[in-house]
Amino acid sequence: MKVNREIRAPKVRVITHTGEQAGIISLQEALAMAEEVGLDLVEVVPGSSPPVCKIMNFGKFRYDQSKREKESKKAQHQIKVKEIKLKPNIDIHDLETKTRHARDFLLEGNKVKITCTFRGREVMHPQIGEKIVREMCQALEDISILESSPKMMGRMLLVVLAPGAKKKKEGSKPSSPTEESVKAG
Repeated sequence: MKVNREIRAPKVRVITHTGEQAGIISLQEALAMAEEVGLDLVEVVPGSSPPVCKIMNFGKFRYDQSKREKESKKAQHQIKVKEIKLKPNIDIHDLETKTRHARDFLLEGNKVKITCTFRGREVMHPQIGEKIVREMCQALEDISILESSPKMMGRMLLVVLAPGAKKKKEGSKPSSPTEESVKAG
């Protein structure tokens, strides 16, 4: 933004510090108006003809602008991709543990990349790895959405899950035994 003497246009449209339109006047008159109230003349819309300038405290404006930028950065959440590595001959308990970790990552708002690596002759039977990856995806489908379908990349099977809206399973289980007896009777 151009301020005071940096403005090069001969005529400018001026908005006063109170927000009123002063009209199109010469640059010298606009600078005199700004000096009169002890503020700066700031070019806010340089692309228009004539450029629009506003009389304001430029230091305070820059401070407020940087404060707003910091607040917007705080509100942003960096989405990270967390990787879960599997092998086709993984044990059931290990798969449950890795599924629990993936669930935690998804609940934190991160994406999860599931990689199933095939070693040696395991690559001859990719369906075993696909079955394990599918099981894991089904276990996480209540809190995630499949971002990319399972695909082979060399000796690895890759799937990416993104955090999704929690689906409510209505009517699946009664919340307490008393409700069950009320429904039965």
